[in-house]
Amino acid sequence: MAAEVLRNANICVDLFDSMPSVGRKFLMAGKGGMNITHSEEIDHFISRYSTGKQFLEPYILDFTPNKLREWLSDLGIETFVGSSGRVFPIEMKAAPLLRLWLHRLRSMGVKFYMRHKWVGWSIDNKITLTFSTSNGAINNEYDAVLLALGGASWPKLGSTGEWTSVLIDNGVTFSPFKSSNCGFDATLSEYFTNKYAGHPLKPVTLSFINSSGCCFTKQGELMFTQNGIEGGLMYGFSHLLTDHIEQFGFATIYLDLLPHLSLTDMETRLGKSQGKLSFTNYLRKQLGLDAMKTALLWETFSQTDLSSKKMLCAAIKNLPLKLLSSRPIAEAISSSGGINFEALDENLMIKSIPGVFCAGEMLNWDAPTGGYLLTACFSTGRAAALGVLKRFNSFSQIE
Repeated sequence: MAAEVLRNANICVDLFDSMPSVGRKFLMAGKGGMNITHSEEIDHFISRYSTGKQFLEPYILDFTPNKLREWLSDLGIETFVGSSGRVFPIEMKAAPLLRLWLHRLRSMGVKFYMRHKWVGWSIDNKITLTFSTSNGAINNEYDAVLLALGGASWPKLGSTGEWTSVLIDNGVTFSPFKSSNCGFDATLSEYFTNKYAGHPLKPVTLSFINSSGCCFTKQGELMFTQNGIEGGLMYGFSHLLTDHIEQFGFATIYLDLLPHLSLTDMETRLGKSQGKLSFTNYLRKQLGLDAMKTALLWETFSQTDLSSKKMLCAAIKNLPLKLLSSRPIAEAISSSGGINFEALDENLMIKSIPGVFCAGEMLNWDAPTGGYLLTACFSTGRAAALGVLKRFNSFSQIE
């Protein structure tokens, strides 16, 4: 995005990537359906960025989800709004979008250099970048540099987070990377995970109470894994849960296994005799509780705990699940942490290193899945490029 903005202003652009091809994490993001942005009202959209919303707001307002859709249409990619409000390309894939975009950038004169890993620099009147390549180290000199080096999730796709040491050595303040939009290890038996790993748990309502007593609740879908639990519903809570686990050593979530039924409805339905039905079949017939949800009850409660219908219904509506840790950052969809906002000016230039700009997930912001991650990357890439142009214009006026 930055390269396109700069070339439209006739600025020469060299684009370096450590991987054999560009956009590998972008392609992974579109593997299950390219959720490019979200259609919700803009104030609500910006609120999704939690503590980073104040910093990101001007950049997103300057390049809103609607403007992003217009930009995609100009590129030849038409979009539609799904039932959840999420926005997708008609083809649902990232590859056609990336192909068209790279073709346009090359036709505009952007020069691409693959398998070039940035390892350091020297900064004087100009900035000399050092790259490690298959032919040894090379040095290139530039008037401005724009870094879009990613966070630390999915390192095999290029976002290793190794760049942090170079910037810290130059006095740039940084918050450590953490897993975000990730799964969690949970206290589940080997029997349960072997039987139900890969099976969705839906619909359920998840509730979490933080250390301040604030309750967060949302309905959706979960997925059990060999280690614990993940899925879209977990991703929306991941930053809250990660922080809580870091502070207290664990976190407890509460699941309503039958969100469409009230306690009264359940107790009424369970008024009928069990007869010769097994306990599992009785719950399935009277409540619609499937075998996996019943098995989850036995994971948490003893037979004594569920001895009365009132206790059983209360357990179904408020089942506790203890989370021990977030999954490793290499498995996470995204990462929180990165360069602190205070280290940057309003044009996304590093205050202590004039001429160096930053964009994307390497900045210290966080968001759930739903198109928010990509939108912030697009908007900050555009904003950083506009910052470069402002710097060049100020220099030309001085001259």
